[in-house]
Amino acid sequence: MTAPDGQVAQPAGLSRPRDATPLISVRELTKVYPTAKGERVQALSRISLDIAQGEFVSLVGPSGCGKTTVLRILAGLIADYTGDVSVSGKALHGPSREVGVVFQDANLMPWRTALANVLLPAEVLGLNRKQAKLRAQELLTMVGLEGFERKLPGELSGGMRQRVAIARALIHDPAVLLLDEPFGALDAMTRDTMNVELAAIAARSKKTVFLITHSIAEAVFLSDRVLVMSSRPGRIVEVIPVELPRPRGLDIIADPGFAATVLRIRRLLDSVTASALPSIAH
Repeated sequence: MTAPDGQVAQPAGLSRPRDATPLISVRELTKVYPTAKGERVQALSRISLDIAQGEFVSLVGPSGCGKTTVLRILAGLIADYTGDVSVSGKALHGPSREVGVVFQDANLMPWRTALANVLLPAEVLGLNRKQAKLRAQELLTMVGLEGFERKLPGELSGGMRQRVAIARALIHDPAVLLLDEPFGALDAMTRDTMNVELAAIAARSKKTVFLITHSIAEAVFLSDRVLVMSSRPGRIVEVIPVELPRPRGLDIIADPGFAATVLRIRRLLDSVTASALPSIAH
């Protein structure tokens, strides 16, 4: 999606809505990676954020700023960090049934049908098979794949495979859906279509969604708030509220508020990227 230029002069958003109890709470999150040479690379620096029940929040920032590290920590896939992270009021110390994750690659098992791929987490978690199958069929219908239950991944388009991945992430009814650039490998038209579908899925499922994306327009289209990160070590430099009506169709890109919000975020990213570049002596 592209948007015309414009300008906005609105204050940065709050860390979360004032009247909402956070479903996800992060305090002073810092992550340092050791290198093979024994050095230490700081990926994240003292990140604090709250995400309320039912919110759709996106995280954008320069390449290498630590966006995916934040998501993987929220997914319980990285444990060696400092700071506090909680989901649904419980400290996070590893993978949680409260969280579902979708990565850029759908990672479907090629020998399993769409339905069988969706059912995989239910099998691992030992959920009731009959109930899980009914839910999997409902989820495939919700993501627009009714009639494709018995198709193999090789018989599905890239967008359809990602829909299966989203359904799989929702099979155990998590409170939170984490999305790491899920449509990055899709062509522009399919990506736009999937954004509309994702917005509808989030609304129907009433999940709290946290999205990592490199697309500013995608973040604005989908989100209630957009968090802007600095270059490494990554920190939240500003929180931008997206004050656009829902539901949103692709025609929202013609709204002056959409263009203004996209431009504000783009200028912020240009600023943090420029500040990270080494100065050139003359």
